[in-house]
Amino acid sequence: MHLVLASASPARKKLLVAAGVEASIVVSEVDEDAAVRDARHVHGDELGAEDVALLLARAKAEDVAAQVDGALVLGCDSVLELDGEIHGKPASVAEAVSRWSRMSGRSGVLHTGHWVVDTRDADEGGTGATLGATAATTVHFARLEAEEVEAYVATGEPLRVAGAFTLDGLGAPYVAGIEGDPSNVVGLSLPLLRELLAEVGVPWRDLRAAAFQGAQGERGA
Repeated sequence: MHLVLASASPARKKLLVAAGVEASIVVSEVDEDAAVRDARHVHGDELGAEDVALLLARAKAEDVAAQVDGALVLGCDSVLELDGEIHGKPASVAEAVSRWSRMSGRSGVLHTGHWVVDTRDADEGGTGATLGATAATTVHFARLEAEEVEAYVATGEPLRVAGAFTLDGLGAPYVAGIEGDPSNVVGLSLPLLRELLAEVGVPWRDLRAAAFQGAQGERGA
């Protein structure tokens, strides 16, 4: 049982490891801006935040699935919805400061798209399935003074993550509360992933057991 994560996010990798699952990392080469532009050309204003997260997750998963065989490939993408607008990673320090000035003392919804592609052979239980879903968690942000916003942005962390904040890093003190799955805010909803894997006939316990057996084999070698 081999899981491939189509993401460079260390937070997603850490989540899986903490849950007892090992994954290989193969970063996709998807042009996210181009993918969203193309989708908007087809769907126009009907493309919501959850749609953007899912289409990018699918694009990443399918890009990596074309490169690997005999694996379950997982693609993820997160965006923050605030005032009906969709936000990914800030493009600049100025954008991050502006974003946090708007987020301060308010609430947004973090959407994470998940897409699984099964490239395993049929004799190994492979289904050839490709499926996905999106998880949403409401995030309540603390009220920050301008100096605190600037100090947080100066750490560089907000520029590296969707929504310009983290729940598992330096941004944690600025999250006043959440409604929904906390792992989704980190970047990967473990409960949703469990459900998607069940749909391709892979119980979570089997994925965890595969990681354990792999670790035992490495120690034995």
